[in-house]
Formats: sequence, C-alpha cells, structure tokens
Amino acid sequence: MSSMLQDSQLADEEAVVWLESTENLDYVRQALDKSTRRRGKPRYERDGRIIGYANLLPGADKDPDSGLFERRTFFLLPHDRPNAPTGPYEVGAPGEAVDPRTIAPGRVGLKTPRSQRGQLTAASS
Repeated sequence: MSSMLQDSQLADEEAVVWLESTENLDYVRQALDKSTRRRGKPRYERDGRIIGYANLLPGADKDPDSGLFERRTFFLLPHDRPNAPTGPYEVGAPGEAVDPRTIAPGRVGLKTPRSQRGQLTAASS
C-alpha cells in the first residue's frame, strides 16, 4: 500500500468506480493496493469503508515481484471527517486524502482547500 502516488503508477487504469456518492465528501483516502483481479470490487481489509476503486485495462500487467495487480482504492476510516466531524480531522486531513472531484483514471487525486480544510490556503499565505 502506498499513499504518495504518481500518475505513472496509474497508467493501466481504465475507469474509476464509485460505490458511494462523493458529492458530500470533502476528501477520500487513496492508496495503491494489491489485488488478484484487474476489475471488480477488490477485497477491503481496513477499518472503515471502501468508497471506490479503479478498474484496470485488459492488458494491464501484474507486478513482477508479487504476481498481483496494483489497483487504486478510495476509502474512509472511522475517525475521518465524514464519520467524525469533530474528530482529529475537523481541520486538516490525512496525508493520503484527496478531493474526490479531482480523481480520474490514470490521474492522482489532488489536495484542494476543500479537502484540506484550509491547510493549503493557510500555507500559501
């Protein structure tokens, strides 16, 4: 699993599938996880809930070291802002948090003032 992703790691993505509406979510966490399949809902083994995932192109190669496909998942943990509005991320966001409105196949999601709740705006002042 990695939280600091680059577009080059996502070149084999075909589509992003949302399991929940992201309309009211300021952020989702994104990670690159190992999976036995290119498509379909991957196994989710974290606390919290999976919000979405990426499907890979039919010709996507497996990781040579693990023999598994690397696919992006989007999730929220129990203490994240949507689940605990006055919790640890009432202001700020976890390192792997990105604005779901900026997510597209093959493109890493971006941190925005909305996802970071003022962190980026305060840092640029």
